[in-house]
Amino acid sequence: MSWTLPVVRATRRVSSAGMDFLCLGMAPFPRQGTRLFTPTSKMATVKSELMESFTSGKLVPHSKVSIIGAGSVGMACAISILLKGLTDELALVDLNEGKLKGETMDLQHGSPFLKMPNIVCSRDYRVTANSSLVIITAGARQVKGETRLNLVQRNVAIFKSMISSIAQYSPLCKLIVVSNPVDILTYVAWRLSAFPKNRVIGSGCNLDTARFRFLIGQKLGIHSESCHGWILGEHGDSSVPVWSGVNIAGVPLKDLNPDIGTDKDPEQWKNVHKEVIASAYEIIKMKGYTSWAIGLSVADLTESILKNLRRTHPVSTIIKGLYGIDEEVFLSIPCILGENGITNRIKIKLTPEEEAHLKKSAKTLWEIQKELKL
Repeated sequence: MSWTLPVVRATRRVSSAGMDFLCLGMAPFPRQGTRLFTPTSKMATVKSELMESFTSGKLVPHSKVSIIGAGSVGMACAISILLKGLTDELALVDLNEGKLKGETMDLQHGSPFLKMPNIVCSRDYRVTANSSLVIITAGARQVKGETRLNLVQRNVAIFKSMISSIAQYSPLCKLIVVSNPVDILTYVAWRLSAFPKNRVIGSGCNLDTARFRFLIGQKLGIHSESCHGWILGEHGDSSVPVWSGVNIAGVPLKDLNPDIGTDKDPEQWKNVHKEVIASAYEIIKMKGYTSWAIGLSVADLTESILKNLRRTHPVSTIIKGLYGIDEEVFLSIPCILGENGITNRIKIKLTPEEEAHLKKSAKTLWEIQKELKL
């Protein structure tokens, strides 16, 4: 699909009866000028006989989440958020109307199992109005052999057509940017939206860190939840493994193996980070795209924000002024997430080597970012 097209009204004619169909809860709405008739169906009688109106039943969403993009990543985010029961209204936006309606109907039919009151969709961004959180997954998909950074020019144009509409209908929302290259596009979203920096968050290295912990757990034979370590910097090839901070139950692995993560390491732990970098490319090669892990990762971030948990996540934020970085680039560092978005940045202590790698990561992004015309 092409996301460079202007916003299109989410209506199309679906019957000869003169009705336009708007994918808002999948209910039909009459076209302007169409004459309205009082319903005479038995269902209306059954409803009036069954229940007496006591007060307004109008839904007032308190934790509305909108997802822009109903592709594989967007739908993985949607189902992960629904299964956690994080929102009282989920809105989906996509330009592919057929797929959008099909995915929405599929989710709606499962709503009795999810205790979910309202799942809606539209091609029109009005459906996202008053969102607490908007998740952006739309964009050109990474193809086999393509780096995340090669996606940037194709995706900047897409973002220009989305951000203004999001800001118009949900001016107080938080943004989570998932589309790749996520660090640069988070910067683009921040510039285009004019939102304060705490409300524009890139999914960043939250997934890289999960992969890192999983692989460490596999190597040690313990659950990844008991493995503590961070991947920082770019969500991509120049990411930085913080080996100095990797620990199990408070025991630093560097105390047990001073050369861990280096070329001198006889156990070659550095291959764990190499596998983190290669894993996305391997998955894309085998199944064509990544989806489930990033969906779960985004739901994890969503939970911290909507529940005001103040948990620490390695997400992409503006890093200018830290670790000797002077450019306005977005990179992942540990951040505390709550109802206001990023409330604090953790000043993690890095070794000189790790800090040098982080600066290199920033330079890699800046070389492309400085050429952008916003």
